[in-house]
Amino acid sequence: MRYVLLAALALLAGSDRAFAWGDEGHQIVCEIAYRLAQPDTRAAIRKLIRADTEFDTFSQSCVYPDHPRKRAPEHFINFKRNGKALEADECPTADSCVLTAILNDAKLVTASATKKADRLIALKFLGHWVGDIHQPLHVSFEDDRGGNNIHVAGECSGNLHATWDTCLVRHAVGPDAQDAATDLIEGITPELITKWSASSPRDWANESFAISESVTTGYCVMHGESCDKPSGNVDVTTGYLNANEPIVREQLQKAGVRLARLLDQAFAD
Repeated sequence: MRYVLLAALALLAGSDRAFAWGDEGHQIVCEIAYRLAQPDTRAAIRKLIRADTEFDTFSQSCVYPDHPRKRAPEHFINFKRNGKALEADECPTADSCVLTAILNDAKLVTASATKKADRLIALKFLGHWVGDIHQPLHVSFEDDRGGNNIHVAGECSGNLHATWDTCLVRHAVGPDAQDAATDLIEGITPELITKWSASSPRDWANESFAISESVTTGYCVMHGESCDKPSGNVDVTTGYLNANEPIVREQLQKAGVRLARLLDQAFAD
């Protein structure tokens, strides 16, 4: 009940960018990670979450940084219009971003010297950040606010960022986070877990940026090396939804698998 009230109040709050994946997407990622994590990891997470005054489960807690918005600059990565893939664990246009946020909060969760209350907060942020970095339009461009200034027409309403936050997620997996997590886990093989786990947060950012720039996303038009804002609305047709559905599903799966690995590493001792 307290979570529902918190979510309702958050609708009144403004932000620099829309919430990545929407609440459903974040809960799906964290539920997948929790189910895939080792038993000792799940036990450690449950112990921390029991001390939380707002949320009853880890998957619910992963919306914490959005309600209200906390550490706003760290929810995304901004590239220059002619930007290339990241080659270092640094933000390309700012001192902090979602990449550095993942690295810093993972250290806080891992460090045994971290106070329990601080470790709980870092855990909630870490779960959220891993979801953010896998939402392609959170690794994009500042001047259009990650697609918030690009309007859409057709099957989804509002702007392109919101289309990827919520409309595409609901089209791909439905509105129920628990059912969606069950569905997505069924498609995650041991081979995929091994493949997706053999990567770093920098790799995840580069994957998302490549999706942002792809023709299928409709986010930009390439002119030489510059990825320019499209003119007019992006037409979200049934074909657009169907073409991007497997991308959305895989990004949610990857985020869950990779978060599980981070959590297992953090609670290994």
